[in-house]
Amino acid sequence: MANQLHIYYGNPTAGSTDGTEASSGTELSPISVTLDASKEEQKAVKCAVRCDSGYYIEGSTAIKFVGDGSAKWRAAADNNYADEDAALKKASWQETLTLDGVTDKNTIFWVKAISSKEEKPQNDTSVDIQAEGLVVAV
Repeated sequence: MANQLHIYYGNPTAGSTDGTEASSGTELSPISVTLDASKEEQKAVKCAVRCDSGYYIEGSTAIKFVGDGSAKWRAAADNNYADEDAALKKASWQETLTLDGVTDKNTIFWVKAISSKEEKPQNDTSVDIQAEGLVVAV
């Protein structure tokens, strides 16, 4: 069975079906963040999760990070943050995020990448963002 739960980025709109689908194992359309480790930067990206048309998640959806660099990523539920700066300042960042009510319309959440001074310049592609939930037909 095909994957019927997808993650989107590119400033998706809550309750809509817009956004750019993040690649699923192909690395052709990754969520990408560039950070300056010497500044110990943090950047946030507005994302969405939704099912294919005609499906929804029964119960909760877990958003989590897997891979070698996963400790440098966090997720937060959206609280109608106006932009990245508001999300960085006000969101409650977690290693694993639980979302309820995921349907075939965008449920917004945020992801944050973190750098530290100990890092050497690199192109880290070791982290995958995963969305897990029990997909059922309407």
